[in-house]
Amino acid sequence: MIDRLAKFVRDTQIWQSVFRHGYPDNDRNQSLIMFSSVLLHLHPVKIRRSALRFRYTMCLGGLSAFMFLLLTFTGIFLMFYYVPDTRQAFQNIKDITSNVFMGGLMRDLHKWSAEAMVFLVWMHMFRVFMTGSYKAPREFNWGIGVILLTLTLLLSWTGYLLPWDQLALWAITVGTKMAEATPFFGYAGPWGQQLGMRVDNDIRFLLIGGTVVGQSALLRFYVLHCVALPVLITLGMVVHFWRIRKDGFSGPL
Repeated sequence: MIDRLAKFVRDTQIWQSVFRHGYPDNDRNQSLIMFSSVLLHLHPVKIRRSALRFRYTMCLGGLSAFMFLLLTFTGIFLMFYYVPDTRQAFQNIKDITSNVFMGGLMRDLHKWSAEAMVFLVWMHMFRVFMTGSYKAPREFNWGIGVILLTLTLLLSWTGYLLPWDQLALWAITVGTKMAEATPFFGYAGPWGQQLGMRVDNDIRFLLIGGTVVGQSALLRFYVLHCVALPVLITLGMVVHFWRIRKDGFSGPL
């Protein structure tokens, strides 16, 4: 019964329009299956059996990507109710948690997924380093991974300000004060003043749109958190997956 049902589904025009080739029973069909599928073509046609072992990769890269998708879904939900205004932001968060149906669940999912993504990306990079998977021919993809790690940390940091509570305000104040001490680009950093940096034109001023954390900072962090950084991370992930497709999965020899 199940076999007949599966055969009926595979013989439909809808199925055949999506899956152009049948079961990969030979090398040529295996290649055609991979090359003609939008999702499967991201993976190499052939990989080492050892690379499929859970204990080797622990699915850290895939879990990091899943957390990003979960963050995107819950973040879009929260955007319907959140207004990046210093007069409303804190109350918006309280309303989402208390009054919106499933709002508390969505906010908690967003918060814990963000922390899980930071942890998983760090562990993924650690695993790649410890297994030597960054070596030739994967040096370029290692560089992309380092950029994605940096963007992940920035994504988490920019979201920290959005609740607009005391913890967020002073955490961002301390963080941007550290940026002010950046060499060359910060007013208080080495060689900053020699290069013309002032309190109204250095990297801290660029981040928060002023000299104190206020409305301009909240709006800029909101745009960075909800638009700029997610777009950059998405592009970086596309390149990252494409290079995996070209370089092949790493695995123990």
